[in-house]
Formats: sequence, structure tokens, C-alpha cells
Amino acid sequence: MKLGIEMFATEYAIRPDELARACEERGFESVWFPEHTHIPTSRRTPFPGGGELPKEYSHTHDLFVSLMAAAAATKTIKIGSGICLAMERDPITMAKEVASVDQLSHGRLIFGIGGGWNVEEMENHGTSFKKRWKVLRERIEAMKVIWTQEEAEYHGEFVNFDPIWCYPKPLQKPCPPILLGSNTDQGLARVVQYCDGWLPNARYFQKIPAMARDLRSRAAQAGRRAEEISISVLGVQGNEAMLRQCQELGAERGVFFVPSAGRETVLPLLDQYAAFIPKVA
Repeated sequence: MKLGIEMFATEYAIRPDELARACEERGFESVWFPEHTHIPTSRRTPFPGGGELPKEYSHTHDLFVSLMAAAAATKTIKIGSGICLAMERDPITMAKEVASVDQLSHGRLIFGIGGGWNVEEMENHGTSFKKRWKVLRERIEAMKVIWTQEEAEYHGEFVNFDPIWCYPKPLQKPCPPILLGSNTDQGLARVVQYCDGWLPNARYFQKIPAMARDLRSRAAQAGRRAEEISISVLGVQGNEAMLRQCQELGAERGVFFVPSAGRETVLPLLDQYAAFIPKVA
């Protein structure tokens, strides 16, 4: 199993390029960044983690700028969106962003996506919360067409365009691996339908083993081989027991979360987590 690091990239945290270099030097397989374009001040939608919403949620750098900064400062480490709120982005622009980062990173991008949780945030982007999964699916389908066809067109309920030329195409063929962050049964169905992997959150770890078995069953019913669909667990804890459990359920990678803090806080944590790399390799 491979190990990665995730952090909300903010102006007061260690820079994404320095974080990525430090992760690569220590042998981590991947570095990940989440995103929120903004946080509405109304705060009507409660934070799923409970309590007050952490400050970093409203302070993140642009996701694709952070990914490119990390890629430009490194040579081998994979860079992941964990997650991209694709229902808040224009699909044609997003297709170009994904393909550009994949090309410029020499094919190191992992494209994690998800449905999000903040109702007002999505509404500010013109997306109905109740329809967000349909919007997400259409945008992913449309981007796949753009990435794989010279003259791409897509006609759906939420995404609609006549034939276009849009380059570059991703370096990875047919596209970077698409991983869906979800912890519901409906999410597993979506993984099987249009994704390459599942990106569960370790906050719900007790549910993950049973859901992993369910995912493999759904894949078989859909005619997909289980090994076609990877499992990457976000937010794993710094203990060997959870990592061993991830290995037992067949996870490809576990990703540690580090706080949005300066190098004096983050680098010692990287050293601590790096000690697990040889234990699970």
C-alpha cells in the first residue's frame, strides 16, 4: 500500500510546492489538496465534521494552481485533488485545467471529485444541491468526451455544447484516474458507473470494510473487474492498526491529513508519518 499527504493549501500554511518537495523527499507516493471556492457567510449549512467550520475552508488557494505549484517543484510524486467540486466548475474550462496539469506534470495527476456538502456555496455557482449529482455526472461525461475526441460535443440536461476543439489532451490515456469521494451506497453505484476509484473518508472507517465488499460486488454485477476500481482512504490516522486494516480491505493507498500550518508544525508530522512507509509497502 502507498501513502500520501493531504493539506488545505492556504496563505498561512507551508506552501504547496514546499510541501510537495518535502513529501517526495520522504518517500510519500502522493500529495493532495482539497478545495472550496468560497464559504458563504450565512453559514446556514452545518459543518459535517461538527462544531465550528475550520478557518482553512474559506482560505484555500485555487485547487489547480496548488496542484501545478506542487508538480513544478517535484519530479515523481503524484498530485491529487482531494476533492475537486466539479459541480461548481465550468466543464470545458475544467477539462482544459485537468489536461494541462496532467501534461505539465508528465502524467502525475489523480483527479479526485465529490458531491460536496455546502448548499449555499453550490447555489452561488448556479448548482441546485438536490441536482448536484446529476450535474457532476454530466460534467464528468462531457470532460471524458473532450479528453478523448478531436471534435467533442455533448448534449445533456445541464451540459450542452456543439462540436468543439479543446486541447491539450491529458497525457494519461484516456484520462487521469477519476476517484469519487463518497461514503454512501448511492456513491458506490456512481463509482462503478463512471469512475476509476473510490475515495472514502476515514472519518467513517467503521463502514468502509463492508462498503468495500459491496463495491466489489457492484463492480462484478456491472461487468467490471474489482482491480479496475482502486480504493484510496483519505484522513487515515497515524497508527499501524488502521493502516493494516486498509491493507486488508485492498486499499491502494492511505492518505494522512496534516493541518494548514507552517513548516515548523508540518515537517515533523511528515517525518512521523514517513516512518509508516516501509511498514506497509
